[in-house]
Amino acid sequence: MSVKVYIDGQEGTTGLKIMERFEGRNDIEIIRISEEKRKDSAERARLINSSDFTFLCLPDSASREAVSFVNNDHVRIIDASTAHRTNPEWAYGFPELSPAFREKIRNSNRVAVPGCYASGFNSIVYPLVANNIIPDDFPVFAYATSGYSGAGKKAIAVYEGDEKPEEFNSPRQYALSQQHKHLPEMQKISGLKFKPMFNPMVCDYFSGMVVSVPIQTRLLDRKITPEQVHEMYQKHYEGAKLVEVMPLMSDDEQKAFFLASNTLSGLNKMQIFVFGNDEQILLCSRLDNLGKGASGAAVQCLNIMMGIDETTGLV
Repeated sequence: MSVKVYIDGQEGTTGLKIMERFEGRNDIEIIRISEEKRKDSAERARLINSSDFTFLCLPDSASREAVSFVNNDHVRIIDASTAHRTNPEWAYGFPELSPAFREKIRNSNRVAVPGCYASGFNSIVYPLVANNIIPDDFPVFAYATSGYSGAGKKAIAVYEGDEKPEEFNSPRQYALSQQHKHLPEMQKISGLKFKPMFNPMVCDYFSGMVVSVPIQTRLLDRKITPEQVHEMYQKHYEGAKLVEVMPLMSDDEQKAFFLASNTLSGLNKMQIFVFGNDEQILLCSRLDNLGKGASGAAVQCLNIMMGIDETTGLV
């Protein structure tokens, strides 16, 4: 038996990647909108209400509008925009963070898919706060490198065009005013009392990202070692199918290691790394911003809501 799925915004990067992850599945019936009616509100409303599940791959304002179209209690919404990620009435679509998150996804008609940067950040910081490694008022700083695929169609066209400006060959820092759109989500979901500082960089490769959080252990109220932090992550993510805590490296192994950001491009996995020493611990989360950071996470939530193996179509 198949379920009817409509993707509002099916021509965008996330929508197209969701479609790719449905290839070969016989339990999904895709409802398609004709090209000339993609922005027709009445037609979008009709298709949303004729679906079992609707994915919203839209700007925030269009996403809120689409939710207002729903007049059928049977329709379950999976929103990949920023619009509903901090709304307590919506389930947050990162099931590995806690059993409570997973259960809410399973039973909810409204699920907000995490942002890509926020996925990496929360995969690191949520367990730190939940397991009392850092207090909720700890001054957290994060930086990240990401492929250009998350920058939108216009930026992608520049990166892949014949007249790419020289500066696009270099990593480019942005959101320098400390008002990145993922910050409210990063703070709320992680459990921090105060907004973290965040320094993202877009780089000249297509997809994949690493989000990093450094911890100066002298700022903690008790001694914490990398071994203890690593053990905490192993316990926290025990049994997770799409999140892997990577082995702790020796000093010599760390010295010889380079952490690339595009290793998981095209995959739906996430990897957690613990580096450093007793004085300075560096925590890193590697993922594909289009996979576990977007479309892969959306499909994982759908699978959980359908009551099937959450990795269906993802591994």
